[in-house]
Amino acid sequence: MNPKGKNASWWKSVWPPFVAVLFFLAAWQGAVSYLHVESWLLPAPSLIVQEGIAQTALLGAHTWATIRLTLAGFAIGTATGLLIAIVLHTIPFLKSALYPLLILSQNIPIIALGPLLMVWFGFGVLPKLMVITLVCFFPVAVAAMDGLTRTDRTMMNYMQMSGASRMAIFMKLELPHSLPQVFSGVKIAATYSVMGAIIAEWIGASEGIGYYMLLQKSAYRTDLIFAAIGIIVTLSLLMFVVILLLEKWLVRWKPDRE
Repeated sequence: MNPKGKNASWWKSVWPPFVAVLFFLAAWQGAVSYLHVESWLLPAPSLIVQEGIAQTALLGAHTWATIRLTLAGFAIGTATGLLIAIVLHTIPFLKSALYPLLILSQNIPIIALGPLLMVWFGFGVLPKLMVITLVCFFPVAVAAMDGLTRTDRTMMNYMQMSGASRMAIFMKLELPHSLPQVFSGVKIAATYSVMGAIIAEWIGASEGIGYYMLLQKSAYRTDLIFAAIGIIVTLSLLMFVVILLLEKWLVRWKPDRE
């Protein structure tokens, strides 16, 4: 596909949701103004932007704290998920024994585990990183295991007949072949990592967007809560876009979709 075709395809995929968001914000602004809704109940988008700009310095400090926590937790969660996938893939008995337990672990709400982690490990950064790790590792592990099982059997048999070692087969065939599925899981984990950081800050923190939201809830500052939500959405989108660009750079053999 030529560059002009790519740009046209990109624009066609971007402008419909962009227009939909603008329409939604315009309808929100008009409804609040026409119905004279109290700002503490549902602030207008213009008021949210105005108050958010007024607290730029404070919001920036809390946002940076959340970014640091998110990136650290995302890195640990992604590495944990990949490690689990590799171990379970190479040891089938462990996969049969532990895979159902991995699925079962996702039925426990993270918000319920958070207080226990705080009791066991205190109110430092460790329990917060554990919360984000628990949120992130599962989609990465499942996607990676799925990718590793989809290796081309013809190439696998050829390498085995050629005398390639188990490590060589994994590094040169299984792992590269699984990258598209791995990145699918990593993109999900990237967006979940921001949510995990916010939940961790709700449970116990002295800084961060989650902590900031709790303060504004106590003050009935709905406008600033919406401003914080806007920052959370932006961070999630940025995380997704960064992983998407990394995927395009690493998985160059993947054919372009028309």
